[in-house]
Amino acid sequence: MSPPVRSILHADLDAFYASVEVLDDPSLRGRPVIVGGRADERGVVSAASYEARRFGVHSAMPLRTALRLCPEGVFLPGRFERYRELSEQVMSLFAEFTPLVEPISLDEAFLDVTASTAVFGDGETIGRTIKERILDEIGLVVSVGVASNKLCAKVASDLRKPDALVVVPVGGEAGFLAPLPVSRLWGIGPKGAERLAGRGVTTIGGVAALSPATLRRLFGRHGDELGRRASGVDPSPVQPWGAPKSVGHEITFSHDQTDDRALETTLLDLADSVGGRLRRHHLSAGAVQLKLRYEGFETITRQAGLPRRTTETTALYELACNLLHANRDPSRAVRLIGLTAISLSSTEQLTLFDGVGRQDRLDRTVDAIRRQFGADALVRARLIGRRIRRSPSDRPNLPDERLDK
Repeated sequence: MSPPVRSILHADLDAFYASVEVLDDPSLRGRPVIVGGRADERGVVSAASYEARRFGVHSAMPLRTALRLCPEGVFLPGRFERYRELSEQVMSLFAEFTPLVEPISLDEAFLDVTASTAVFGDGETIGRTIKERILDEIGLVVSVGVASNKLCAKVASDLRKPDALVVVPVGGEAGFLAPLPVSRLWGIGPKGAERLAGRGVTTIGGVAALSPATLRRLFGRHGDELGRRASGVDPSPVQPWGAPKSVGHEITFSHDQTDDRALETTLLDLADSVGGRLRRHHLSAGAVQLKLRYEGFETITRQAGLPRRTTETTALYELACNLLHANRDPSRAVRLIGLTAISLSSTEQLTLFDGVGRQDRLDRTVDAIRRQFGADALVRARLIGRRIRRSPSDRPNLPDERLDK
């Protein structure tokens, strides 16, 4: 008996960071919203609303370039705790349809709903239901691609953004991909596209028509795999999120920093965030890693073990400061600083009356207040007016550098 044809969804929140800002401030609706920082800062665009994209603004563009293209844009620094909060709501909703959810970043995931169709309907029905529920219950718009594999589902979700629902019929995978530009095929970057264009190949169908020998000459050992993908073949499974190996945050300063106190304050803010994420995911750290990047982009990392496993913000901060003072070259300015909790394991049960338990309960009380009333409901006195922008990471093992689409 042959296995059932897979039903794979790729769900992708549209302009996620910008859409959250509009959701929380309806006065921004219809305006060009650009998330990433102030227009005069050194940094790049993390997200642009579709109104801003009409001016040519896109993610990874320098903020100053975005200002030149879109002088009427609303530039916002980003609120990554809020983005994570809504992302977790969306991922929890996905999990109501299937346990096979593979988050790719804060704003997108693959879902294998093959075994769920008997309960919730076919892939298209599930995709439509998910879109309606995310809009009604959370207030965000998601594009969904439905196909028999991850490759086609991913391409489909991006094809008619925003608010797309694109279904690739079973058996029609190769025909769906054939007229699309080669840039949409996984594994073909700008240089690969240039090599193909030199042979007159500009579409995925053109790649599929090339002989295996030609693909191997052009792409080496990856040629066979590219040929299969171009024909719409992708057997890769949806892999649910697993236990992380590390939890970290980092910040790039607007101006290179030499002041020790400012560096320590930044480490406190990073430790506050990392500790909160450890507690949220029921993890404890056995060691801390410090990352420093100097002007000129030279980067060093140093790590040390904690006296005991912990989730406590103070313990993470104190060890990170020790690493900072033991390893920083005081004659050089720091461009980036990061703090990562490593050697992770499930949180150990702490006794009710020992000092560790009391500190842990205090941290968790702060976490609960922030979840209910917002990230700024309680701020450490040293951080008042000096809190930093968070990196756009979501779950501990998701790529921190993934930019919003």
